[in-house]
Amino acid sequence: MKIGVLAVQGDFIEHIRTYRSIGVEAVEVRLPEHLDGVSGLTLPGGESTAMRRLIDRWGLRQPILDLAESGAPIFGTCAGMILLAREIAGGEEPVLPLLDVTVQRNAFGRQLDSFEGELAVPMLGDEPVHGVFIRAPVIDRVGEAVEVMAQLDDGRIVAVRERNIIATAFHPELAGETRFHRLVATMAAEHDDPGEGSGRRHHPVRRDRTPR
Repeated sequence: MKIGVLAVQGDFIEHIRTYRSIGVEAVEVRLPEHLDGVSGLTLPGGESTAMRRLIDRWGLRQPILDLAESGAPIFGTCAGMILLAREIAGGEEPVLPLLDVTVQRNAFGRQLDSFEGELAVPMLGDEPVHGVFIRAPVIDRVGEAVEVMAQLDDGRIVAVRERNIIATAFHPELAGETRFHRLVATMAAEHDDPGEGSGRRHHPVRRDRTPR
């Protein structure tokens, strides 16, 4: 089993190290063919505007959507959450509208307003999750099918799941937190399960553009 990590920009190295620390093979994804054979994908934190541009430059948008449609888990942190949102406050065009939420960018202010905190995430056990918030977004609205995984004390939503899509406003990979990555790995293994003898559920990757 392999988990891909989008490696066009942002803190992808930290995600790769986190997966490898729990014994999961993680590979960098920069081109559509790098998605071949992966069982899930992580979208890291970084600059969402730059990531949007590079996703389109290298023709990754449709292949990622195809991977999600196949049932493979997609995990986004911080900027990755913005990329996955169906709606971005302010009217910005969505990138990979897989998650029925409205996201507000830079909801906590500038880099100097970054903070850390303990979060209750019952789905991951009784022990709180340590979250690192760096120019983090927040979720203003969730659709009916979206499960809220974590909220701040003031009620603002900072982690959600909708079927095979998971997103956090914070960075677990910067806090030595592995439980989100373990959850993604478990979901990826279930995605790979051939079930009733149907074999590995490959999904065709479309290559609509030639990298420049």
